[in-house]
Amino acid sequence: MCSSEGAGATVPVVQVIGRGDPTFDFRPTRGTWRRLEGPGDVLDLMDTGAEGIVAVIRDAGATFLSPIFDELAGVVCTGGTIRSHIGIVSREFQVPGVAAAVIDDEPVDGVEVELDASGVIHRIDG
Repeated sequence: MCSSEGAGATVPVVQVIGRGDPTFDFRPTRGTWRRLEGPGDVLDLMDTGAEGIVAVIRDAGATFLSPIFDELAGVVCTGGTIRSHIGIVSREFQVPGVAAAVIDDEPVDGVEVELDASGVIHRIDG
């Protein structure tokens, strides 16, 4: 975790909250953490929009994400591998993803997070 203040500016606090396997080599991407448990959660996002959301799912065969996949900022899957359905779709849509993620300190929905191509997931505070 790191933070600093100086000259009137506050630098965000960045904390590693998990790690997994990146689905492809992508640039660091930020978005809003949102746990999705099933099709009902996707239907809600179809109504409100999924732009900027980092979807967090359990099942690597999460076909229920199909209607919103191209809107997502990223996807974190706590199951599967980079060769699972979610990894393949992530690469095809060029949506940054982390598979087989182990989340040490899961944030609540709405927290800003960053995924990087080493598979590290950061929470951004501030």
